Amino acid sequence: MKAPLTISFAAGLLLVGCGESSAPPTSAANTTNATVTETSPLNAPAAYLGALAKSQQSAVKTIDTTSVDKAIQLFSVENGRNPKDLNELVEQKFIPKIPETPFGTKLVYDPNAGTVKVVAQ
Repeated sequence: MKAPLTISFAAGLLLVGCGESSAPPTSAANTTNATVTETSPLNAPAAYLGALAKSQQSAVKTIDTTSVDKAIQLFSVENGRNPKDLNELVEQKFIPKIPETPFGTKLVYDPNAGTVKVVAQ
């Protein structure tokens, strides 16, 4: 009784595992989007350094805008209005200086909304 059950189970596994594939196997490089650059051991260090620089630039943008936003909020609470420009924050010592932005970007301040953004020049 056990033998026919085992044989039929083994035959079922064999049939499932031997299914035909109509498409030839494709590599991961063929299925990726054309805009993604391929990485290989030869260009991996350059890709890593590029990603590191991009993440550092993103972190600097976040830190700069956060500190300026906080200074704008403190100014608004103390004076009952938003500053006219970012220099007013420096003059009243809410921040020591206007933060520098990464190359190719600049800080844009909207005095009506009291918001600051880092945008490309």
